[in-house]
Amino acid sequence: MIRVKRISHATFETPDVERQTDYYTGVVGLVPLAKDKDRVLFVSRLGDLNVILHRGTAPKLAKIAFQVAPQDDLPSLAKTLAGEGIRTSIDQVSLPGLEKLLRFEDPKGTTIEIFHEARTAAPVSQPTAVGPTKLGHISFMMPDIHPCIDFYQKVLGFRVSDWQEDFFCFMRCGADHHTINFATGKSTRLHHMAFELRDWAHVQVACDHLGRMNVPIIWGPGRHGISHNIFVYHRDPDDQMIEFYTEMDQMLDEELGYFDPRPWHKDRPQRPKVWDRQSAALIWGPPQGPDHARQRNIE
Repeated sequence: MIRVKRISHATFETPDVERQTDYYTGVVGLVPLAKDKDRVLFVSRLGDLNVILHRGTAPKLAKIAFQVAPQDDLPSLAKTLAGEGIRTSIDQVSLPGLEKLLRFEDPKGTTIEIFHEARTAAPVSQPTAVGPTKLGHISFMMPDIHPCIDFYQKVLGFRVSDWQEDFFCFMRCGADHHTINFATGKSTRLHHMAFELRDWAHVQVACDHLGRMNVPIIWGPGRHGISHNIFVYHRDPDDQMIEFYTEMDQMLDEELGYFDPRPWHKDRPQRPKVWDRQSAALIWGPPQGPDHARQRNIE
């Protein structure tokens, strides 16, 4: 088993690299680090690689990169995966802060990239636009979520944090309540991608910035039940759903088996469980809007 420690960055394909570059720069506040005709690399204001854009025929999340422990040897991990019947490659890459990636596909065809050591990709800079601190989590929809849940548990070492009834699974690889989610839907596609903000005041700044940029908020601000994070959702120019969040539940000690106590928890201690639909979605805030809910019905 590979034991993933954190999510690093995501690679997207888009028909309009220029439009998405304007969005990630002017709305989200990431920093374009390297750019050519068909590819742009973005780092956070903390200097870490977060998003890569590639020109493609349709919007698509193509790759997710995760970091393992520095002592984990990539050739050894490749042998472990080969024993599970998973085909891999170890590739030299020209990415800032990274030299080699172990690559393979998950059951839905998303390329997983693994690295064990990285350097800061760029100097730390002052935030502009929203200026998130990191790429926090990625959520997918598909008709049958169970093969992916099994794969991420058995191959990548993820743990199940919570279920929303029987159709939405939240999984963690580190202290954050979730890094990968799988929801039942009509087709296999991205559900949303989320960036972490510093605090509740930063969420307010984000809402004001979205308003100035004429980007509609499709749900929020509010506080979810599952993971208890404060959230606000909007859509990017490719119609992909983007979440800004803060105050996500933390499991700081896996042996204790419960999330770090917070004043807004109703369960004490707050352990992984199955939530009903209503309590999972919202503790406070406006109800889910139709533009957020339509994600589940996309063919």
